[in-house]
Amino acid sequence: MRSLNLDQLRTLVAIADLGTFAAAAQALHLAPPTVSLHVSELEARLAAPLLLRGKRAVQLTAAGQALVERGRRLLRDAEETIAAVRRHAEGRAGKVRLGTATGVVVYLLPQVLDLLAQRYPEIEVEVQLLGSIEAVRLLEAGSLDIALVTLPAVSRAGLVMQPWRSNPMMAFLPPDWEAPDRVTPAWLAERPLLFNDNRTQMYRLTMAWFGAAGFSPRPRIELNYTEAMKSLVAAGYGAALLPLEQQGDAPPSQALHERIRLRPLDPPLTRELGIVHRQPELLPAGARAVLEVLAQCADPVLAGA
Repeated sequence: MRSLNLDQLRTLVAIADLGTFAAAAQALHLAPPTVSLHVSELEARLAAPLLLRGKRAVQLTAAGQALVERGRRLLRDAEETIAAVRRHAEGRAGKVRLGTATGVVVYLLPQVLDLLAQRYPEIEVEVQLLGSIEAVRLLEAGSLDIALVTLPAVSRAGLVMQPWRSNPMMAFLPPDWEAPDRVTPAWLAERPLLFNDNRTQMYRLTMAWFGAAGFSPRPRIELNYTEAMKSLVAAGYGAALLPLEQQGDAPPSQALHERIRLRPLDPPLTRELGIVHRQPELLPAGARAVLEVLAQCADPVLAGA
């Protein structure tokens, strides 16, 4: 037996609600013969009478009542399915894979996700904790859709890259260290240091700052979890060069261990973050909405770059 026809079901439900073939035809903008044909085809397909025809109105048989009851659910499910597909096609729903580092997830991404949830509640963002180099590799492989990475990132064919946010790098120092007002590479190179591991852009950025002054220090430990690095600094294990991550006008005390001492760098150093994503035609439903919200959360100067 062939599958039920939703248009025919809709006609039967309209007859049940309105009481006559003529009223159903008018409500559905169908010719009366088409309404009769819909009912007769349903009855033939199910091998059961669905309506009792009267002079002024029609009544549902037991089979007709059962079909109308289930038909309402089928029509509602069909309408919800169509609406869901349209929301995906329009970019108002979908699943987007985003990769970035732990510090960005802790301090910068929450505002983005909160704004996205308000504006596009049916878009799900799957966040992966990744270093910049690994994130770019996964974008290129098609395993990731959008990444927030430390610049400069290696340019890859088929990827789109743009600046997003800029954060000053600071010296994070143990509480009992006597430190100058501004920390230089020469002063810091003589002390125990905590770095991101040597496969990351943050490591390269840090070493370039030291290298420009003629120093190449060896870190005491390398790890990529920002909050763990801060805890080790607070415990006196060593100093770290980390970005001061904050949103908008938020105070710089955000989630910093109370015992850590902060000092600006001399010369200054800035961590630039960028948005990297796959070509627009390859992005999943919802990715354009994520990019829209990220653009709204960008530094104003960089957003116009």
